[in-house]
Amino acid sequence: MFDPIPWLILLPLAWGCLAFLAGVGRGGRLAFAGLIIQLALTIVLARQIAMEGARHYAVGGWGAPLGIDLYVDGLTGVMLLLIHVVTLPLVVYARAYFSCQAEGVGYFWPLTLFLLAAMNALFMSADIFNIYVTLELLSLAAVGLVAAAGSAGPIAAAVRYLLVTLLGSGAYLMGVALLYGTYGSVSLTVLGPLLAATEISAAVFLAAMLMLTGLLLKTALFPFHFWLPPAHGSAPAPVSALLSALVIKASFYLILRLWFDLFAPLVTIPVAQLLGGLGAAAILWGSVLAFMQVRLKMLVAYSTVAQIGYLFLLFPLMMLPIPEAAESALQGGMMQLVAHALAKAAMFAAAGVMVLSAGKDDIALLSGMSSHLPLTLFAFALAGVTLMGLPPSGGFIAKWLLISSAVNGGQWGWVAVMILGGLLSAAYVFKVLCQAFLPPVAGVKFKPVRRVLEWPAFLLALISLLLGFRSGEILSLLGGG
Repeated sequence: MFDPIPWLILLPLAWGCLAFLAGVGRGGRLAFAGLIIQLALTIVLARQIAMEGARHYAVGGWGAPLGIDLYVDGLTGVMLLLIHVVTLPLVVYARAYFSCQAEGVGYFWPLTLFLLAAMNALFMSADIFNIYVTLELLSLAAVGLVAAAGSAGPIAAAVRYLLVTLLGSGAYLMGVALLYGTYGSVSLTVLGPLLAATEISAAVFLAAMLMLTGLLLKTALFPFHFWLPPAHGSAPAPVSALLSALVIKASFYLILRLWFDLFAPLVTIPVAQLLGGLGAAAILWGSVLAFMQVRLKMLVAYSTVAQIGYLFLLFPLMMLPIPEAAESALQGGMMQLVAHALAKAAMFAAAGVMVLSAGKDDIALLSGMSSHLPLTLFAFALAGVTLMGLPPSGGFIAKWLLISSAVNGGQWGWVAVMILGGLLSAAYVFKVLCQAFLPPVAGVKFKPVRRVLEWPAFLLALISLLLGFRSGEILSLLGGG
């Protein structure tokens, strides 16, 4: 039987090297063709997981503990599908975007393909040291993409991003060293039973705290979010879409994996409540700051800070003693992850088109945009429907599952936070829409843009909306393994 697992890492590395050799600004067609092949491989792998369950792959025939294992299950399958479904339209968008705005194209294509390879490897890694390596490669590629624009703002944001990501990686690596020194292994398959069967030492507890803190820095959960808005708001629109939709989800995936797998013996209700409290603060604080922004891309960036908070509400809800409530929380959290990735990629792509047309990233200059770029504004609105959690979007399914879990467990505080967060999301989305429907500002003329720029944003927003009708397939795959 053909095994797509190694090819999902090797192929994007090969495409990236070829794009690098092709020269500055080249490699878009190669990236598009490669992503079609990789999407097909991901679909094959998802079908195998659905039929056969979780799978291990021993690299070079040498499995753990001596060799390197790759591991895929339902959660991995969902993440791999999400990466490729989001990235393929963004590649089309990026080719059109950089033909209109050359700033930032540089080595965008090889860096994007290396970033894709690092994400694929990270999601399939089955030992904590290889996770560190892939996490570092992912972060460095992301920093390079932010700095590619070359102007002062993006470079300053990239330097801040670099310092934060190095701090997070260093904390994670110290945790890895403590675990290896205690148990003599870095394999998740080996470490899991050892932690469950032995008394937890201070070194292991410290390792867990260091690794969790490092990943929280990379996920930009409040109050560690300070680096995200400048990085996402100043980068070129295709880069912003990739970072917000996918890169920060990688570190959250690791938190989820380690929390309920490796560090399950350390999981306590107070720590889960703390993460939930930080998530609630992120929802409220990020939404308020998003509404206060005068720049469109900064509004969308602070919206990301807010939407990340919903992901962390699943931790206290999954600690509920009611199995149905805990299962609903996990399903809601994963639906929120998928729906937000699609919607935020669409929103950043739509924002990029509006900024290109207006010539400046200023919400006040969007007056009259509704008649000039109706499809782009419609895509922005559809993405907003998902972020608000309105039916029939995937965001509605996610928030419904999370609210149902909280109601079943009697956790009314989380219910209030989610409802208020939805109202605040509506406030900052309608702030943009209302401005766009106002009469044009005297003397402001919109530049024409290529129509191919508008369709990827609309497609991603439409998928996020229609996800509500197909959520059963996502949740079914999630249960594979």
